[in-house]
Amino acid sequence: TTPMYKRQKKLCFFLLFLSLQEDDVDLEALVNDMNSSFESLYTSCSVQTESTPLLHNGQLPRHAAYHTHAQPTSPHQRLHRSQPMHILAVRKLQEEEQQYRTSSLPAIPNPFPELCSPASSPTLSSGSLPQCQPSGKYIIKVFSEDGMGKVVEIPADMTARDLCQFLVYKNHCVDDNSWALVEHHPALGLERCLEDHELVVQVQASMTSESKFLFRKNYAKYEFFKNPLNFFPEQMVAFCQETSGTIPPSQLLQNFLNSSSCPEIQGYLYVKEMGRKSWKKLYVFLRRSGLYFSTKGTSKEPRHLQLLADLEDSNVFTVITGRKLHNAPTDFEFCIKPNKVRNEVKELRMLCAEDEQSRTCWMTAFRLFKYGILLYQNYKIPQQRKTLLSHFSAPVRSVSENSLVAMDFSGRIGRVIDNPVEAQSAAMEEGHAWRKRGKRMNILGSPSPLHPSSLSGVIHRTQLWFHGRISREESHKMIHQQGRVDGMFLLRDSQSNPKAFVLTLCHHQKIKHFQILPCEEDGQMFLSLDDGATKFTDLIQLVEFYVLNRGVLPCKLKHPCTTVAL
Repeated sequence: TTPMYKRQKKLCFFLLFLSLQEDDVDLEALVNDMNSSFESLYTSCSVQTESTPLLHNGQLPRHAAYHTHAQPTSPHQRLHRSQPMHILAVRKLQEEEQQYRTSSLPAIPNPFPELCSPASSPTLSSGSLPQCQPSGKYIIKVFSEDGMGKVVEIPADMTARDLCQFLVYKNHCVDDNSWALVEHHPALGLERCLEDHELVVQVQASMTSESKFLFRKNYAKYEFFKNPLNFFPEQMVAFCQETSGTIPPSQLLQNFLNSSSCPEIQGYLYVKEMGRKSWKKLYVFLRRSGLYFSTKGTSKEPRHLQLLADLEDSNVFTVITGRKLHNAPTDFEFCIKPNKVRNEVKELRMLCAEDEQSRTCWMTAFRLFKYGILLYQNYKIPQQRKTLLSHFSAPVRSVSENSLVAMDFSGRIGRVIDNPVEAQSAAMEEGHAWRKRGKRMNILGSPSPLHPSSLSGVIHRTQLWFHGRISREESHKMIHQQGRVDGMFLLRDSQSNPKAFVLTLCHHQKIKHFQILPCEEDGQMFLSLDDGATKFTDLIQLVEFYVLNRGVLPCKLKHPCTTVAL
């Protein structure tokens, strides 16, 4: 065949392909028309080929193309020469064209894009965009602490903070700006708290099918802005050692948030070798450019530093599987995971600190170096929102611990009791008055709130800070997941004494347990935390007292460890 015949054949195939896109096309008539077209075209080309000499390169001379005479052919011969145009060949050509379009862009743009469906459009390729609904909404599933999940439809630009606010509103939770969305990888045993500005859809695109989102409290998300000295020990911050004296907290934070400054976290870390089970103790430096270790002691010279991990395309995770899985030297593991890694454990950079404070320092500094001023903006947004709402809401009385004072209402007008000894005696007199009232009502047969069988004996089970019969290890896990800040607490049933309770409290990133024992006085049962020195009728009264007073505890109760069911 001649080149003109090939061009005509390609054009016919393309027109046939476009025609097949319509559902109401008469396929049989179309094939007959194609057969008749190729019949005349093939006949003229064959006559030219037989009667005209060709050059060495297979092209037809110009003078011969206009002086050839067609020889008559029989109808049977014409029909025989047009038989290779079958419908199976057309379908095969259509399939090849479809595969070519989905794999790469066509060499020639489609001149009739309105005839093509979106699936076969040359401007989009399969996998170039994430799957979504036509309205631009994405479906995600969020799980609570009890394992129950909730399907949520969100837009593509929804941040982690917006999703948390939505879940708080839908589940009627207390909006104290401490809720967080957690990225959980059960196969790797890793999890991290999403930053408030991160897009949920983008994070979900990098997760596997086994990974999931968790909705829980995180009191320590911005605690380092309030107490930076507790998170960054002076021996781990390089510029604190170079300057004489103590660095003010405000200057410490400015050095981390200012992009022009060069703060540095340094110290010893256990580093797991890639693809091996062994660990090495190395002197490590964390800078804005990445995580480095020294090949020669504690030297900071550039020729002795080697890169461990990059901060730009990585995130820091907490290891939740325990030290046995990775044969870690301590319990304070954390991990730097590149965003491209999904289930490859060998690509993870496993690290291990000496204690909990060191691990918290490394992980917090990683976040500050990676996001910088964005974290401070995330921290300030709830406060600015609260300030704006306060201008439109009615003023309410403050119930903070500094605004509550002891009052004496025995006279005609009330007065503030300034003497602490007098205030304590007044509280004891009021307590005795309530006990006498309860005893008198018991004698009269009236239900008393002080009676063990009354509602006061079980009302504490409706409180968010009470978690029933959970073990000591489970209480440790819950407090660790929600931040390990001073004053975080929960109450649970005692496993050793069925009539007692246990107060689990976090102080200086250490978890302590205090047993609440029942005691009897004048035929009445009370609860006490200090061997009967201070007695309470129920756990609610006990918690309210230690929220305002430290007493025998190392700190006041501040943040209840709560769970929510979605």
